[in-house]
Amino acid sequence: MSFFRRPDYSSETSQFIDSLKKADPDLEKKQRQGRLLLWDQPMNAKLWDEFDQGKVPQKPYVYLTNA
Repeated sequence: MSFFRRPDYSSETSQFIDSLKKADPDLEKKQRQGRLLLWDQPMNAKLWDEFDQGKVPQKPYVYLTNA
């Protein structure tokens, strides 16, 4: 048995998350649906090509001014 083992320890954060999941069993499903709205979208290759064409070359040292 390890000297550092804390068998029944659960942080306040873990307890809070567990209580949220018990109060709303569909919480993870709702989170996944929310993620689908913004993050898990297919990439638009044409749009990314347009972004790349619009880039302006950056100076080696961006804080150096021409003044």
